Amino acid sequence: MSRVVVAVGATSGIGRAAAREFARRGDRLVLAARAPRTLEEVRAECAAEGAEVLTVPTDITTPGALEALAAAAVDRFGRIDVWVHTAAVTAYGRFDQTPGPVFEQVVRTDLLAAADAARVALRHFRTTGSGTLVLTGSVLGHITAPYLGAYVAAKWGLAGLVRVLQQELRDTPDIHVCLVSPGSVDTPIYQRAANHLGHVGRPPPPITTARRAARAIVGCVERPRREVSVGRLNPLMRVGFTVLPGLYDVLVGPLMRRLGIADQTVAAHDGVIFAPDPASEAVRGGWLPDLTHLLRGAAAFPRTVGARVLRRAR
Repeated sequence: MSRVVVAVGATSGIGRAAAREFARRGDRLVLAARAPRTLEEVRAECAAEGAEVLTVPTDITTPGALEALAAAAVDRFGRIDVWVHTAAVTAYGRFDQTPGPVFEQVVRTDLLAAADAARVALRHFRTTGSGTLVLTGSVLGHITAPYLGAYVAAKWGLAGLVRVLQQELRDTPDIHVCLVSPGSVDTPIYQRAANHLGHVGRPPPPITTARRAARAIVGCVERPRREVSVGRLNPLMRVGFTVLPGLYDVLVGPLMRRLGIADQTVAAHDGVIFAPDPASEAVRGGWLPDLTHLLRGAAAFPRTVGARVLRRAR
């Protein structure tokens, strides 16, 4: 029997990739995000895979929005089996130069709204006796980096909350809470970030794909685990942060300025912190080559050459 999956943050990045992965597995989907137009695009993508899809435009920072989302899911499909929460925003800037409302909105979106989602999902799961909640953390929920103070604070808080939830659910073996913690991922979150730093942010290498992170999410649903790290260097960074904190602090600033911040300057702006930008929503951020496009081009190359040869021969 197909699962009923609520996917929050489904219009961009990892969330959009995860929606496609669940659709390919025949699950019924309830997709939520702020931009109705982009939600309709994702609905069409998932429907093309054969999935039955309900879209619910949702601002997760609005009081009562997540309760309404859950009610819509139950009204349409009768239950919720899986709740995947990937919605997140970020902001670049030194802490003392980041406006208070921007800092607070990042924490409100990435931590407090995720906590609200967990509360709504777990209450439903306790009623039905089973279910899986997948929250999206970050390697920055275990280490720190300058110029991302609001995001780091939110993701550290989320990692701690997940650990508490896992402890509190030890008496309910059929209810699972999983944390997927990616490192740098090729999504548009960097371009969409608020910026009060003066220079454009970018993902430091190595960069992985949104689809790889999405598959980790689906994997947690199919075989629940406490936490899954997505990124080759994540374990090494965590060890360095814990075992050699002095050396880590000496290196992290220069590395961040060299690898995580571009030379390109930018005027201060709030990105999508307070309002969506449908035009910038996509799975990929353009930080990695589009391998699918390259492979299609490679496959078409012999046919193109052959056609040109035949035309000349004529």
